[in-house]
Order: sequence, then C-alpha cells, then structure tokens
Amino acid sequence: MSDGLQTWVDFALEIDALKGVERKSKPPGLDRYENAAEHSWQIALLALGLAPQLAPEVDAARVVGMLLVHDLGEIDTGDTIVYATEGWAERKAAEEAAIQRIFGRLPAGRGDALRSLWLEFEAAETAAARFAHALDRAMPALLNLANAGQSWRENGISHARVVARIGPPIRDGCPALWDYLAPRLDEAQAKGWFGV
Repeated sequence: MSDGLQTWVDFALEIDALKGVERKSKPPGLDRYENAAEHSWQIALLALGLAPQLAPEVDAARVVGMLLVHDLGEIDTGDTIVYATEGWAERKAAEEAAIQRIFGRLPAGRGDALRSLWLEFEAAETAAARFAHALDRAMPALLNLANAGQSWRENGISHARVVARIGPPIRDGCPALWDYLAPRLDEAQAKGWFGV
C-alpha cells in the first residue's frame, strides 16, 4: 500500500473515534443517545436536501464538507450541549487544537483544505457557513420535537433558552427553516416539553 493511501486509512481510523462521542439527544424510537458522527451525517444529508430549496445561493457540496468536519474536534474534547454558554471560548480553543492534531496527520494541502472548512464553519461569515450553522442548531431541536422534548426536559432547558440560543443563527442562515421551526417550538411549549 502506498504511503498516501496508508495516510488516509490512518485518518479514517482516527476519525472513527467520533462515533464514541455521545450527545444529549436520542434518535427517535431508540433508547440511546446519538453520537457526534451520526449527527454530522444526518445534517450533511439534510443540507443536500434543503440547500436547493431553501438556500440556492450556497454551494451544497461546500456546506456538506463543513458539516462533516465541524465536530471532529470533539474527538478530543467531547460534546457540550448547544445551550451551554459557560467556557465557550476555552472549549473552542481546545477544539481548534484537536483539529490541528487530527488534520495534521494528512498531507499539508489536504489537511489544510479540511481545516479551512472547519475554520469557515466556525467563523460563520459566508452564506454557506451560516446555512451550515442553521442546520447544526436546528437538528437537536428537530430531534427534541420528535421525542416530546426528551433532551430539553432531561437537561432543564427552557423554551426561552432554546429560542435565544438557536433562533438567531437559524434566522440568519436559513430564514425559511426558522419560519418552520418557531411555531413548532411554541406548540412544544404549550405541551410542556421544555425544562424549567
């Protein structure tokens, strides 16, 4: 096997560790928490489906690339629920160090290209990155809506906290998605699906 091929095999095995990073939401119908690899895969597919309808100005392939790499730093840091606000800067610095380590295993041009996608997602300055952020923020809410608020109730997350944390990035990156989600969050509140 050539060294180049072995490098990619080693990288694929390294990122397999993302399957072991547990998140706070359960897949509908399952009695276990999803992992970060499942989350990344799910929103990448959602991006392929929604981008042409909801954000035709963005490059869907670029968005998918961002979504596939956006949580790789969690291999070293673990996952933090999206509604947490304490220590966010320190957490992001630790994730960036992990990204340097993980992508540093690849040939310079390829590792740099993947790191660039991660940095673009983190900066959220391009239309593609804002759309990717919108999906990343929306998916946990969609899972909670499918699970009668499972993660919100388990973690004491209020309706106001959800709207304040996910509303702005979803509105900014995909207004039509927020228009879809906001009334469903209000309905969930009326049903008592939020923590206090």
